[in-house]
Amino acid sequence: MSRAAKAADSDTAGLLLKPATKLLPLDAAAARAELAELASAADEAGLERLSRYLGLKGPIQDFLGAAFDLSDFLRDAARRRPEMLDGLFDQTVEQRLETILSTILASPRAEDASENSLMTGLRALKLEAHFLIALAELAGEAEAAETVERLSRLADACVSAAIDFLLLDAHGQGKLKLRDPQHPGVGSGWIILGMGKLGAHELNFSSDIDLISFFDPEAPAVIDPMEATDLFARLSRRLVRILQDRTEHGYVFRTDLRLRPDPGSTPLAISIDAALTYYESRGQNWERAAMIKARPVAGDLKAGEAFLKELQPYVWRKYLDYAAIADIHSIKRQIHAHKGHGEIAVRGHNVKLGRGGIREVEFFVQTQQLIAGGRFPELRGRATVPMLGELARRGWISEDARDGLARQYWFLRRVEHAIQMVADEQTHTLPETDEGLRRIARMLGFAGEAEFSAALRASLQEVEGHYAALFESAPGLSSGVGNLVFTGDVDDPDTLTTLSKLGFKRPSDICRVMRSWHFGRYRATQSAEARERLTELTPALLEAFGKTRKADKALMRFDQFLAGLPAGIQLFSLLQSNPSLLRLLATIMGAAPRLAEIITRRPHVFDGLLDPALLAELPNRAYLSARLAAFVDSSAGYEETLDRLRIFCAEQKFLIGVRLLAGAIDAGRAGKAFSDLADLAIGAALDAVEAEFAIRHGRVPGGRVAILGMGKLGSRELTAGSDVDLILLYDHDADAEESDGEKPLAPSHYYARMTQRLIAAVSAPTAEGVLYELDLRLRPSGNKGPVATHVDAFRKYQRNDAWTWEHMALTRARVVAGDADLGAEIEADVVEILSLPRDGAKIAAEAAEMRALILEEKPPRDEWDVKLAPGGLIDLEFIAQVATLTGRLEGEGRTTATAAALARLSPDFADVQARQDLVDAWAFYLSLTQMIRLCLTGPFESDDSPPGLIDLLLATTDLPDVKVLEAHLKDTEKTVRGHFDRLLPASKRKASRGS
Repeated sequence: MSRAAKAADSDTAGLLLKPATKLLPLDAAAARAELAELASAADEAGLERLSRYLGLKGPIQDFLGAAFDLSDFLRDAARRRPEMLDGLFDQTVEQRLETILSTILASPRAEDASENSLMTGLRALKLEAHFLIALAELAGEAEAAETVERLSRLADACVSAAIDFLLLDAHGQGKLKLRDPQHPGVGSGWIILGMGKLGAHELNFSSDIDLISFFDPEAPAVIDPMEATDLFARLSRRLVRILQDRTEHGYVFRTDLRLRPDPGSTPLAISIDAALTYYESRGQNWERAAMIKARPVAGDLKAGEAFLKELQPYVWRKYLDYAAIADIHSIKRQIHAHKGHGEIAVRGHNVKLGRGGIREVEFFVQTQQLIAGGRFPELRGRATVPMLGELARRGWISEDARDGLARQYWFLRRVEHAIQMVADEQTHTLPETDEGLRRIARMLGFAGEAEFSAALRASLQEVEGHYAALFESAPGLSSGVGNLVFTGDVDDPDTLTTLSKLGFKRPSDICRVMRSWHFGRYRATQSAEARERLTELTPALLEAFGKTRKADKALMRFDQFLAGLPAGIQLFSLLQSNPSLLRLLATIMGAAPRLAEIITRRPHVFDGLLDPALLAELPNRAYLSARLAAFVDSSAGYEETLDRLRIFCAEQKFLIGVRLLAGAIDAGRAGKAFSDLADLAIGAALDAVEAEFAIRHGRVPGGRVAILGMGKLGSRELTAGSDVDLILLYDHDADAEESDGEKPLAPSHYYARMTQRLIAAVSAPTAEGVLYELDLRLRPSGNKGPVATHVDAFRKYQRNDAWTWEHMALTRARVVAGDADLGAEIEADVVEILSLPRDGAKIAAEAAEMRALILEEKPPRDEWDVKLAPGGLIDLEFIAQVATLTGRLEGEGRTTATAAALARLSPDFADVQARQDLVDAWAFYLSLTQMIRLCLTGPFESDDSPPGLIDLLLATTDLPDVKVLEAHLKDTEKTVRGHFDRLLPASKRKASRGS
């Protein structure tokens, strides 16, 4: 035995950690290096036994090396605080976690307790607990069920400690008179309910916590009931700050109070009388579903239990009326599970909200509880898997469904934890790269991404299959369609009744439409076989459209689509055999007028939906490039190339939109896909124009062209309705005087004419529509300058004459098409121009003044104008652009993406909390704008938009109700505006040219 090994052996038998699974690192050499670095950190911290132990060889060292190689969070935490690992020489993970919880709960009563000391202590203890909980799950010491329980107990303790501190502080200031300061919550009247995963003891690794703050103004501790609302609202605000604010020590838990009644117009804390009145008179079914998991977690626990008992008649109804059943269907539609429509993509899949994901298991259990919990108290539990068991015991689901859903639920929770353990980020989306997937696979004990992908697909498909089958066969939710007779000229009374029950407001009009189909008045229904297929499809079709809420309008749009089809047999057969495709089509017609108009005007785009791999294939650049080449390369000439480009882009925009609608991709991926499509289409159009133009005018000696994408194209954030901002730059031999064709032109004239030809090729309307609306106003000198700019003139202008706003716009510039060498030179020029020294305060002040001018000249249209609203998208873009211009980004390399720039804001510019707020706001706004622009051609108006679109917005933002969405929007805009004012303080200096 070596001297080091003997020394270590004399100190300890080793860490009290017993890996039950072999963890493989991504890189064995890197894993060894991680251990060596950690040993050095331990040595510097005076932890000699840990330093020696890490230098040995053994299964625990192998496990630790792999864990630190796979998880940046674990690696960084261990380096920063190696004593957390050293503690495992003396205590097991379980023992240490119990010690941490005891320390947290005792902290408010410490003699020197202050808000700052509490915040610092909670953050340190939470980090250690998180570190240990992650290690234990990766080691296989703890199953996912134990992990979620540990995380939930940790959150309970942290919330309790913060509440006890605040109550004691209020007592010390004479604002409350506590009955027993050793137990501050007792009789305090302050009720904190844990909702969602916290209430169910099912928190995920990087979860936020949903809380509702209630109070009893008549509680013994309340001195002045008239002041109680203001007092508890202030305490609630401090509670959020204690738990959520990011300091140099991190944060405890992101805290969300938006599940309270009517969050847009109520204080942060609500009296129990007001709450009971609200729930009994105006409470929504989603709020009933949310209350299933509600649990008193801190404060006056006895009062909390009494409050929930009073709520029981609201949550657990003996009978469920038809309106409630319809509302449950509406809640279900927010999940967007499309059963059987193609393979499920693993890359980029959201294991929480995506098809076959965690939410489907949770949601089904909750809806069955709402239906049956009033009659069967044993179905009123909070935890998902035990309730699956109770549902099976009562005969609501089969034992096979119970076992399959429970097994896959815990598997998916492990996947979710692995995703979040990489960097302690609140994400549920799998990576899109080979290395990223391999990392997750290794963390879960798989050898590689292929094995993991197969297991995940099988899991998601099993959940999806059970979920769809269960919902279709669930007692109380399935019903016969009823009479549907569309013969003769007179409406059948029973058919009118059936249509009304299905959700149609104008049943007589629907009868008229159906008769026109069945009488063969459209080409698609002229053949007897087509009408037979349609007759068989009709009940399912009417049910699907009846669930779109504005069912009449949705069916009328489908009628327009049908009128344009050349034949119908294939479509009717397909829809009959593929219910998910029928539901998807109904969603498009009911929620997305823009997509419905495309599919009605150009029925051929529907062909893309027939591809069974549609939702499994990510529409990335390689995928789109291959499809474009296959579609365009055989074109017979210039005009046909342009027509094919229009057809291809229309179809691919539609299919990208369908993927977003179906939840197969998120808003960020959609923005990249729309932008990649535009890059490729503009590049192909440029190639075609150059070749066509050269036929008569030849080419300029040494001539080269490159196109700079600006705005949302440059930042790869296009939406379905975006126009594209371009600058065309050219170069040629210094001595070139004219082109070499039959009709020679001077270089400046040549490229101006060619650019005009490109503009027409892209934006002129033809029988196949418009490829893209172009905007060239960002070129040097704007509309007054030439449409094509020599690259030297561009360089000179940007260095000497450009205004600050033009340099801000340049931060998003990206070469999207044209000559590769010239493009590389331009990219280098842009980097150099953006790196020029600047007066940061001057740039910030000018940006603030420009923003004020925009607000004055183009005020927001309404509260949903996310782009122009104070605290909206423009504020975020300005912050990112100013930070880029003034060198206030961390990390290497240049980024044009707003999201990436916000995530890289340097600490000397924006603190950790501000950076997180801005990143979260951008993701939220992007989700809203992508879905709204996909579905609508005009502005969004909440009172006059398709109800199905509201469902889609709630699904994509993971919020339960439009009032909660509106409140979150207001809160987010207020937060962003506050950061904007601090980061970009205005001055009286006017915006100027140059730097």
